[in-house]
Amino acid sequence: MDSRTVGLLLLAAGLLLAAVGGLVALGLFNWFGRLPGDIRIETGSTRVYIPITTMLLLSVLLSLLAAILRRFQ
Repeated sequence: MDSRTVGLLLLAAGLLLAAVGGLVALGLFNWFGRLPGDIRIETGSTRVYIPITTMLLLSVLLSLLAAILRRFQ
């Protein structure tokens, strides 16, 4: 990969992160981390949070993104 390609990839990643950050700031991701299947245990001063469903969804989305990016190489 030449430096121009790396620069464009970094620019695209930065724009994507800024867009996701804007959506989070607007509150459009309040459901993320509170899906059915995520385990929350709160007793007294102890909190245990195991985001099983959220991590499965994130894994699938990142795997799809990686597969799409691999096609363009």
